[in-house]
Amino acid sequence: MHEIWGKKVVFDTAGKYGAGLSLTSLGRCLAELDVDPSDVLISNKLGWYRVPLTGEKPAFEPGVWKGLEYNAVQKISYQGILDCFHQGNELLGNYPARLVSVHDPDEYLARAKSRAEEASLYEDITEAYRALAELKAAGKVLGVGVGSKQWKIIERISKDVELDWVMVANSLTVYHHPRELVDFIGGLSNKHITVINSAVFHGGFLTGSDHYDYKPDSLSPRGKELYTWRDKFWRVCQQHNLLPAEACFSFAFNIHGVKSVALNTTKPSKVRQNVEMATKIVPAEFWEAMVKEGLIQANIICQPPQMDRIC
Repeated sequence: MHEIWGKKVVFDTAGKYGAGLSLTSLGRCLAELDVDPSDVLISNKLGWYRVPLTGEKPAFEPGVWKGLEYNAVQKISYQGILDCFHQGNELLGNYPARLVSVHDPDEYLARAKSRAEEASLYEDITEAYRALAELKAAGKVLGVGVGSKQWKIIERISKDVELDWVMVANSLTVYHHPRELVDFIGGLSNKHITVINSAVFHGGFLTGSDHYDYKPDSLSPRGKELYTWRDKFWRVCQQHNLLPAEACFSFAFNIHGVKSVALNTTKPSKVRQNVEMATKIVPAEFWEAMVKEGLIQANIICQPPQMDRIC
């Protein structure tokens, strides 16, 4: 996959974001900047299809989107995913997606109310991947992947579908990094499957938001535990003159098998900071302090020559 990426600028987007607004905005901005389509690589996560807005507010993800002119419906099946692919390219204009995936298959499966329904929904997902495989075989896309917040779903799909890349979200972070997940990521790398780590701040919570995984929780025992962990994490960062975001990025990027980290922000002023984090070397003393404080697992850390890494 890295041979495909080369030195191109890669954009990650999805029809779900703003009911296609992300796609039209990206295509319009690239056109206004007169960017050569061959200089960019767009990943479109498929599974949501733009439809007319019939009420005052969109029906998907209530409370998340404001001021949208369209609604979106989920279409995961052989034909449904093709519809999403073609509509996505129409919205992108002269910048067609060359990387594709099924968006949030974990959420799709969560709709099941019985084992039989779950099996049927999973068949929809595999049929969607059959369509994506045909697009790749026809040369219309370069790579097929999966993006999910539940890494166990990625593991399941990876056993049934030939993947070029995976995106894990809210799963592999400085706060949450179970050994079995780290081993799974390493195994994907051994199979030459590119791993992209996303949502490494847990919806912004690790850097200051009150929403962990995009949900507010400060009163439950679980919520109080999160705030206690974050206070200790911030204190160690301050002692080593590091921004929490820098520590989050370094951990998320330097796990064996991870080839890229997807960073998103609604603030243009943070773009430069995000780019600079990619070259920030975090000293070994910081990770030693994190282990001592019980904030990360000791067996995650290793120190190869000339650069402090996590593996």
